[in-house]
Amino acid sequence: MSDIIPVLDLAPFLAGRAGAREALGAELRRAFTDVGFYFVVGHGVPQDLVDATFEEVRRFHALPLAAKTALAIDRHNIGYMPMRGATTRFNALSTTQRPNANEAIFFKRELAADHPDVVAGVRFRGRNHWPDEAALPGFRAAILTYCDAMEGLGRRLLPVYAAAMELPADWFDAAFADAMFTLRMSHYPPSEPIPDGPIGDGQEWGLAPHTDTSFLTLLAQNRIPGLSLRLPGGEWVDAPAPPGAFLVNGGNMLRLWTNDRFLATPHRVLNRSGGERYAIPFFMDAAHDWPIEPVPTMVDDAHPRRHATTTYGAFMETYQKSNFHHAMEKPTAAV
Repeated sequence: MSDIIPVLDLAPFLAGRAGAREALGAELRRAFTDVGFYFVVGHGVPQDLVDATFEEVRRFHALPLAAKTALAIDRHNIGYMPMRGATTRFNALSTTQRPNANEAIFFKRELAADHPDVVAGVRFRGRNHWPDEAALPGFRAAILTYCDAMEGLGRRLLPVYAAAMELPADWFDAAFADAMFTLRMSHYPPSEPIPDGPIGDGQEWGLAPHTDTSFLTLLAQNRIPGLSLRLPGGEWVDAPAPPGAFLVNGGNMLRLWTNDRFLATPHRVLNRSGGERYAIPFFMDAAHDWPIEPVPTMVDDAHPRRHATTTYGAFMETYQKSNFHHAMEKPTAAV
């Protein structure tokens, strides 16, 4: 699978080797024009931290349902989403949708009660909902540590993305100085395919075929399979899980920045392992009000500008109303 999904080694760049950023940028550009996914190794995130975070996901989802629903997801997309609490409509590939068979809790940047955005009620800039410390000792500290590590990795990758777009190394620094991010801690019970039927529109997915919204998504590798992605030719392939690597993809925010010249590759989750599956994708974007528009190097006579300027807040509000039952203007009951 490494001949399909490129593997980028960040270590030479982090060590300051001459030409490493430009070489990685060329590899990343090929990854996003040919596949839309890549693995990153040599990233500096300890495996012990990743393993510990997966254990925290398991601990959280083992809580009684009442303890989880007390942390109910809010208008900021923070908190607990119950099983089948979302239906993939925005960025969906199919016209027939059933609610996704997963439960999840979402965390964003930790903000104090007196933060100006919290006080003003700015959408997607609310406070995290934490379980009681007595119920899950050490959980909050562990999750904040993992978020710091993931944001750090995302920042280390930004100069490589700039190189892939033939931009100066610091091009994205200001835009991501107060980056929006979301850690989604998901639980997928074993899927039950429709008897005697093919995998298709009638399937109840763990997560239905879709593209992400993000500039970049960092996915720690999971011992339980279930993720598959659709190659540009239309073929679906199961994603491998090489130890110690992060699987990285871009979403529709990256497409906006690149004037649709980088892929947002569809993917899906179906847990056919017979066991419980957990996942910890980390979605990273520019600051809440930063103008998001195609960068100059991605617009020319052969590639005229295709997108109007938007912001994280505006884009995500549309996504929320389309996919999450709690956020719909006319809520749709799960089935």
